[in-house]
Amino acid sequence: MIRRPLRPLARILKARERGENPDAIERENLRLRHEENRDRARSRAEGRLLVLGGFFFLAFGAIGLKMGGMAGAPAEEPRASASGNPIIAQRADITDRKGRILATNLDTYALYAQPPQMVDPVRSAAELVRIFPELDEQELLEDFTGPRKFMWIRKQISPEQRQAVHDIGDPGLLFGPREMRIYPNGPIAAHILGGASYGREGVSSAEVIGVAGVERRFDAYLRDPANEGAPLRLSLDLTVQSAVEEVLLGGMNLLNARGAAAVLMEAKTGEIVAMASLPDFDPNNRPRPLTKGSPADSPLFNRMVQGVYELGSVFKIFAVAQGLEMGLIQPSTMIDTKGPMTWGRFRIRDFHDYGPQLSATDVIVESSNIGTSRIALMFGAEKQREFLGELGMLEPTAVEMIEAPTGKPLLPAQWSEISTMTISYGHGLSVTPLHLAAGYATLANGGLKVTPTLLHKANRAPGERVVSEQTAAATRAMLRAVVSRGTASLGDVEGYEVGGKTGTADKPKENGGGYYKDKVISTFAGMFPATDPKYVFVVTFDEPVETTGSIPRRTAGWTAVPVAAEMIRRTAPLLGLRPQVEGAPYEGISLAAN
Repeated sequence: MIRRPLRPLARILKARERGENPDAIERENLRLRHEENRDRARSRAEGRLLVLGGFFFLAFGAIGLKMGGMAGAPAEEPRASASGNPIIAQRADITDRKGRILATNLDTYALYAQPPQMVDPVRSAAELVRIFPELDEQELLEDFTGPRKFMWIRKQISPEQRQAVHDIGDPGLLFGPREMRIYPNGPIAAHILGGASYGREGVSSAEVIGVAGVERRFDAYLRDPANEGAPLRLSLDLTVQSAVEEVLLGGMNLLNARGAAAVLMEAKTGEIVAMASLPDFDPNNRPRPLTKGSPADSPLFNRMVQGVYELGSVFKIFAVAQGLEMGLIQPSTMIDTKGPMTWGRFRIRDFHDYGPQLSATDVIVESSNIGTSRIALMFGAEKQREFLGELGMLEPTAVEMIEAPTGKPLLPAQWSEISTMTISYGHGLSVTPLHLAAGYATLANGGLKVTPTLLHKANRAPGERVVSEQTAAATRAMLRAVVSRGTASLGDVEGYEVGGKTGTADKPKENGGGYYKDKVISTFAGMFPATDPKYVFVVTFDEPVETTGSIPRRTAGWTAVPVAAEMIRRTAPLLGLRPQVEGAPYEGISLAAN
């Protein structure tokens, strides 16, 4: 920058010629320079102020927008962040096939204490006992006044309890946020859902993990953030499940039974619409496992999936189906039923004397042990084992429950000829009632193997063919005859064409040595409508006794069958099945004249 001189020579010479004072020129130039510097400094300051004002405007604008967003957002308690591997607390819901909630989450709080920060431990202990009567005041006081720096008081508290603790006003009593797993339907579908508990826990969160049932089986899915909270959709129908449990409980009480189980399953897909085991429990307050006695006495024991039993005459239809499939018999083939049937030291007898012969159909209708044994001898032990294996009777069911692998069938140590005979009528091979339901579904759907499932799926691939459609149709006709004129006549529900088979098996003694004479497992397994089955069912009771008559009655025809009939009456309308008039005769009917 070129600066103007304060005493320019040209102006000085001219001023001297005119007799003027040259110092005035210097003073004037100095004044102009000062004014120029002042104007330049003012412009620079004004520019800086303008830029600073712009920054302030943007900053306060951003703050205002953030405050507006916070004012419009729902209120949320601040949570302290923790370093390290975070605890994932969020767990997806479980719903039935129609989207109704079976298991969900509730935000709650845990209560903990930091004794060094407590102001009045004596008063706090007394007030906590007043809020939580199950606590011990003396133990609390010892913990509050001892060396402990941290202690949990309650893992879950209600909003009312939280407010009551807050009103105590002690800074050493603190709250940690929690996600609580709840089952809004109480004990309904308890054995299927199983229950949940806490895994890893921190002050600011806790890990909810499944402990049994589908909660445990699908624990990874339910906790996976990648699923974005998508619920686990089961094949159950909540209303049908509730009706099945209500009828089953009523039947168990009326029959003085030790336990009961039932399943209702789609014949073609194997999807379980309802499944129950009694006694049951409330998964919101899951009981502890038994430490002594029989596991079957625990309400946690799932008789449908874990209980393996000799199920009796319900197995006879499989022996007849195999004979039909191999071409050894036809429904009208006459079978020798003279008894008793002798094999070594064993004697096989029928419940009644059915005469010297019965057709294959009547072997099922009358439930002849001798007739079924003779049919089984036609194909032998090796073929029988192969056929039952194809039906899935020799391995645990693949149903999606953590308990399923424990329901492993009990096979004979040596599959001998006598084993072949006794297995044909349901003794010598122990399976779960769910195995039985899957086997009946195979016959009901036309001969395709069924795998029971608890997941609802739109398109499911059919299983492998086990028997032909002709064989399956013949067995369905036999099962229908059992209900219409055989041992299950009390199961004939008008309009729904029920087909099924009864089974009454003596219970083996726990320590060996034969069978009880007055303890049985009674079972009714079947399908409806029999001509085109949509559903299969199994109802079984442990040690039932029907006492309305002059003598106690334990057979399935008097115990399991009436309960199953009532179950069908209650559930068929819920399943959308309209009652049909079957076999209406049209001969001899003429149109009325107008």
